[in-house]
Amino acid sequence: MPYQKDATSTLGERLEPWCSWRFGRPPGFFDLPLSPEAAAFYHEAGYVVIESALADAEVAALNAEAARICRGEGLYVDGVARAGADEPDAELMQRYLCIHFPHKISDRIAAALAYPALVEVLTAIIGPNVKCMQSMLFVKASGKPGQAWHQDECFIPTRDRSLTGAWIALDDATVENGCLWVIPGSQRHGLLWSLEEQDDPRFDCSRESQGFPYHDEDAVPVEVKQGSVVFFNGYLLHRSLPNYAPSGFRRALVNHYMSAESLLPWFGFQPGRDVGTADYRDVVLVAGRDPYGWKGYEERARAHVRPSGEGGCAPRES
Repeated sequence: MPYQKDATSTLGERLEPWCSWRFGRPPGFFDLPLSPEAAAFYHEAGYVVIESALADAEVAALNAEAARICRGEGLYVDGVARAGADEPDAELMQRYLCIHFPHKISDRIAAALAYPALVEVLTAIIGPNVKCMQSMLFVKASGKPGQAWHQDECFIPTRDRSLTGAWIALDDATVENGCLWVIPGSQRHGLLWSLEEQDDPRFDCSRESQGFPYHDEDAVPVEVKQGSVVFFNGYLLHRSLPNYAPSGFRRALVNHYMSAESLLPWFGFQPGRDVGTADYRDVVLVAGRDPYGWKGYEERARAHVRPSGEGGCAPRES
């Protein structure tokens, strides 16, 4: 087994930052070029961390773009109010937990979908032909909530189970400010656990996976340095806790990818369409070729603010 459990794997709160590094670099952390050992760890544990995948200048540029998006400066995002000229970035960014589909309104973030470091890993773990269907910009200021246990395939259904997340750390992410926690190997069941409503004040309005044969104590924190990227399988159980730090942010750009050789029956297809041939076409090819490129591409998604749950969550439509 490439993963070994130690005392830092207990999913607690108010742990010391970098507690998972007390014995050195944790299991699952690698550098580029991607090694066979790194690829093997991903397939066994369901995730892998690539350190220093982004240069400092690339991270700084993405953080500057995050501030510009939150200011509403010439970029329309449903739910973002234009900031006053004298309002500091650090103040206005505290309003937002997450913005979905920022690549639809930002050329800089659209370019980040296919950074060479990302493509190197994605083509190794998915295959030569890779497309992206979603981006999410997490700002997560001090005091903002986390997200309950979930599997990304519950929300983005690939036909071939190739869904892969790329979680790009734009700040150091620790147990204090709300890093990812994962249950290593949980993807190997190949099952999607039931999603149910939850009202835990630590989390946003997203539903929570239930009924899986694990406990919080089986989870490990994925504390990463700015510029690192966490790649994880769409069936991997993961969550995050609130940002308990006294100040600052835990910014991250999270993109979702899959094999371009598979259909994506996600949403927006015509009523009466057989689900077996349904295919969401608002995608971006990031590597190789698109065997379904003859279908053309669509503009369906829009950039919008994700509800954080502060002040309560709106009832879901039945």
